[in-house]
Amino acid sequence: MAFRITELTAEHAEQVLAVYQSGIDEGNATFETCAPSWAAFDAGRLPGHRLVALDEDGTVLGWAAVAAVSARSVYAGVVEHSVYVHPRARGRGVGSALLAELVRSTEAAGIWTVQSGIFPENTASLALHERAGFRVVGVRSRVGRHHGVWRDVVLVERRSPVVE
Repeated sequence: MAFRITELTAEHAEQVLAVYQSGIDEGNATFETCAPSWAAFDAGRLPGHRLVALDEDGTVLGWAAVAAVSARSVYAGVVEHSVYVHPRARGRGVGSALLAELVRSTEAAGIWTVQSGIFPENTASLALHERAGFRVVGVRSRVGRHHGVWRDVVLVERRSPVVE
């Protein structure tokens, strides 16, 4: 499957939110229970680090984006990321390509740490992140309830070898 990575814009909103909702519906991607409105999605992610993978006809195969972890200036180089791949596009390198481009864009902007929290049951995401150079920092046990069940979250991070 041929695809290209490009900037995620409002033109992709409907498809991006549908891919997000697919991940939510599977139950092991996030504590969220429904995709936000485009306005909320847009307001919560940093510009310059929003990516989509598009197939040849412009269909969104996946997306990646980052959010600031804190408003404090000392954490300006630390972001939390999300990466979601449409179920029909999995296993084709879409997630790897999105993460690689996300690392390039964040490093170019002086961001030194990209982190995320992943449910331990999401073994595909954990493997993807390991291949992309992320390391497990630890596990936050019973950090939140999801559909009435306490869930753990594996904290992963990638420290830039380029940005100091």
